[in-house]
Amino acid sequence: MTDHLADALNTMKTHEMVGQNTCNVAATKLTEEVLKLLKEHGYVREFKKVEESVGGHFEVELDGRINDCGVIKPRFPVKRDGWSKTEEQYIPGVGVGLLIVSTSQGVMTNVDAEDKKIGGRLLAYIY
Repeated sequence: MTDHLADALNTMKTHEMVGQNTCNVAATKLTEEVLKLLKEHGYVREFKKVEESVGGHFEVELDGRINDCGVIKPRFPVKRDGWSKTEEQYIPGVGVGLLIVSTSQGVMTNVDAEDKKIGGRLLAYIY
């Protein structure tokens, strides 16, 4: 078993650490949803899918804002009123970074899930 999301986040983090502006990550639906959120919140500039005979990959243009990121394993469930407590565990400060969660309404950030008053399962963190 391969965790494509973990590989993608690790690739982006290591490329940021060495100062590279672009990287390639395996293309999956979950990776695409996470990249959309990262683009929306300014962690990546742009990404585009490159089709290949088997699957393909995303070319990601980094913005230099990622200090740390990774997946959260196991994917713990969080109740709708437990976001602030969970945020304290994975993010260094209030308003710094994001938790990415899978909910019944799709993949979103912890802030969006808290606003919509829904719970979900933790996928990843980034700051």
